[in-house]
Amino acid sequence: MERYYQPEIECAAPEILRQMQNEKLAAQVRHVWDNVPYYRAKMEARGLTPDDIRTVDDLKKLPFLTKDDLRETYPDGLVAVPLRDCVRIQSTSGTTGKRVVGYYTQEDVDLWEECCARAITAAGGTNEDVVQVCYGYGLFTGGPGLHGGSHKVGSLTLPMSSGNTDRQLQFMVDLKATILCCTPSYAAYLAESIHERGLRDKICLKAGIFGAEAWSEEMRHDIEKSLGIKAYDIYGLTELSGPGVSFECSEQSGMHINEDHFYAEIIDPDTGEVLPEGTQGELVFTALDRKAFPLLRYRTRDICVLSREKCSCGRTHVKMKKPRGRSDDMLIIRGVNVFPSQIEAVLIEQGYQANYQIVVDRVNNSDTIDVLVEMTPENFSDSLAQITKQEKDLVGGLKSMLGIHVNVHLVAPKSLARSEGKAVRVIDKRKI
Repeated sequence: MERYYQPEIECAAPEILRQMQNEKLAAQVRHVWDNVPYYRAKMEARGLTPDDIRTVDDLKKLPFLTKDDLRETYPDGLVAVPLRDCVRIQSTSGTTGKRVVGYYTQEDVDLWEECCARAITAAGGTNEDVVQVCYGYGLFTGGPGLHGGSHKVGSLTLPMSSGNTDRQLQFMVDLKATILCCTPSYAAYLAESIHERGLRDKICLKAGIFGAEAWSEEMRHDIEKSLGIKAYDIYGLTELSGPGVSFECSEQSGMHINEDHFYAEIIDPDTGEVLPEGTQGELVFTALDRKAFPLLRYRTRDICVLSREKCSCGRTHVKMKKPRGRSDDMLIIRGVNVFPSQIEAVLIEQGYQANYQIVVDRVNNSDTIDVLVEMTPENFSDSLAQITKQEKDLVGGLKSMLGIHVNVHLVAPKSLARSEGKAVRVIDKRKI
């Protein structure tokens, strides 16, 4: 069984990888300078030319790009090739403003699918597997990325997209799917549905590749236990291509970044200063060989840590720890930084599933935070005294985790809307 695995690249010696990155970066900066007037003007404002960027050590000289730049240049102001050379676009949801539109040449698509193929093989996928892709298709990158990666591996690919859970489960059982690709919240919903229908002994899943939203280690363990699988994290951004920028291996101690295609930095989100390895900060990426949409020093707003500790899988590419959250998704409640993943960890630790909603408001000039938590059939009770005790236990756990008081409201099983894509966890009424 041939596996889509490239040890000469993924396990390359550091000096070989660094030489590759330096050569690609120098060529990419020249490509952007010659073809993207918007970014060339940003470089000129700093007195820079392509000759000033010879190695990755020179990256810190370059200006950042942010989502605001992408919105300002919408739809194609950052495209670096003639549109006739582009074969596809993908796009974000645009829920916070103008959509981000990413452009792809055929070479870009091939490289993206190669990255997703690496993720599938790292999860144990081969040409004998059946890969059920339940990420959304269309403009969203999740479905097309894992679909193309599955094809490169040679797996039988089920292009299910999201939704229609009855059909999902029918195909999962009848076609004996072995690898599930979707958001972690939808995986949790599928697991719940499998148990309700008594299908646990009829599914053949061995692994899941989950991403597109933040999820805690506690949620991972809950999904693994419910489905009897090993759950792997995958990371990506539409701005950089889509899923496959990084992925977990069997060690599950962080996601290997495809460093032959993407160079990562960690910066102080307030000052922009590059931080040393092992320091928590904001993740910044440079696309080293993307032709149509070659972003340099793109600020992801994801908060995480990079590590080059030796990995048991043999891969030498740097690993990024699971993002703690996004700097622009982080909630500041009475001066305290709160990430939804922290709340989720407490809920799962106390026996609840990841079905919850956070409501933030401002009353009498003071921030309030309420968490609606869905009871499971096992801990459901119509006893007011029992519910009050459970709520007090959660309030105590959240106070220990966050350092602030959180109002907890237990609600009946299945009373919160289920997600077939990215879960809507936070309602911040302060912004309304």
